[in-house]
Amino acid sequence: MKKNSATKDLQFDTKWKYAPAPESADHIQLKDRYDLFINGKFTAPTSKKYFDTINPATEKRIASVAEANAADVDKAVTAAKNAQSKVWSKISAAERGKYIYRIARILQEKARELSIIETIDGGKPIRESRDIDIPLAAAHFFYYAGWADKLDYAFPGMKTSPIGVAGQIIPWNFPLLMAAWKIAPALAAGNTVILKPAETTPLTALKLAEIIQEADLPPGVVNIITGAGATGAAIVNHPNINKVAFTGSTDVGKIIQKSLAGTDKRYTLELGGKAANIIFEDAAINQAVEGIINGIFFNQGHVCCAGSRLFVQEGVANEVIRKLKQRIETLIVGDPLDKNTDIGAINSKVQLSKIKSLVQAGIKEGGECWQSECTVPSKGYWYKPTLFTNVAQSSTIVQEEIFGPVLAIQTFRTAEEVIEKANNTPYGLSGGVWTDKGAKAFKISSKLNAGVVWANTYNKFDPTSPFGGFKESGVGREGGLHGLMPYVNLF
Repeated sequence: MKKNSATKDLQFDTKWKYAPAPESADHIQLKDRYDLFINGKFTAPTSKKYFDTINPATEKRIASVAEANAADVDKAVTAAKNAQSKVWSKISAAERGKYIYRIARILQEKARELSIIETIDGGKPIRESRDIDIPLAAAHFFYYAGWADKLDYAFPGMKTSPIGVAGQIIPWNFPLLMAAWKIAPALAAGNTVILKPAETTPLTALKLAEIIQEADLPPGVVNIITGAGATGAAIVNHPNINKVAFTGSTDVGKIIQKSLAGTDKRYTLELGGKAANIIFEDAAINQAVEGIINGIFFNQGHVCCAGSRLFVQEGVANEVIRKLKQRIETLIVGDPLDKNTDIGAINSKVQLSKIKSLVQAGIKEGGECWQSECTVPSKGYWYKPTLFTNVAQSSTIVQEEIFGPVLAIQTFRTAEEVIEKANNTPYGLSGGVWTDKGAKAFKISSKLNAGVVWANTYNKFDPTSPFGGFKESGVGREGGLHGLMPYVNLF
């Protein structure tokens, strides 16, 4: 594995250090043990089993969390079904909107506490939790609160009715934001919810349960249960679930599709991605480099739409790679609660092992690997920012989703060539184009097989904008007006 050869080219001094600026966690309130949130109350699991959630930056236990079994899932579904038919569908749409709005306001009030818990539980830098995740979660509740009494305007000439009970399963990379993406439109459309967060990042979802109690949402409208794969499977396969919403791996998404085949259950699947970022010779190179850093390293590559493939036009390839290495050497890897930190901890030991395995496969297949010279803490799950060059289109590191701070770089000569290369993957979630020609940006983005394409920016999200993919990146859309459609019957 090659080490840094670009340090001598640095045009700025990276030897000086920032003074530590840790975010205080003294004010947060976390229980030592969390039960399941069913029918408006925290309830002990039927299994009497609990599992620990671990701080990935320290490997220390944070809290014990209940493990739901099929009996617990059945309790949650029964509560949701009763709440939907007897309460939630009976109150006015305007009242539903008020409840959703109230949740959004409490999220704002507790934003600082939630951002710290998100960072402790997931390993992401506090800057990302504080400035992106929590504000966007609140924004989604605000947005869909406004739609609750306007569904007839959302679908002109059509009438709507709720579909019933939604089973929702979310991943570990954006725990609270993914919960908001799914819960808010479901409630606005008059449905009730059973949400299962990822087993490695359940705490902000459980804090959301406390917020739901504080908002005085009718019991059973939102149920939050914790567990691993077996719990998720019990939700998907329960006969009284009317809609399944899943964000996670493509492999699990395929299993869900098979299990729902032949049933009348609706589903939306937001699955894996291997996004292509494309830099043309006429791009603003410094802006593009910063966009690449933002798209793959600031979030540890933990975004499903992370730009983990970079295509650079040959004329500027050496310059881009040199500047990327320079910029990477300035990134701070360390304590996620430190406000100076750029790259935090990998979410779990399992995920770290996967990253290492894929990097080794990339090296074995002939790729040239470069890593930052940064030091990482001795405890916790960490991975240094990594670049691959001289990789083949068929290379594992190019084709497989890695979910880590690893970037594979390829070059191209013509627009036609890069379109073919960018589309040569099983995924189709997102992409980016960097050029100073608007016509070129439009041409390339329209030919990329991706649900979302950014031009001269990356990783920008808004509640009003739909998000989703093609091919093995999923089925359906979340966010915006499109996010309401999976939760309503139209007639």
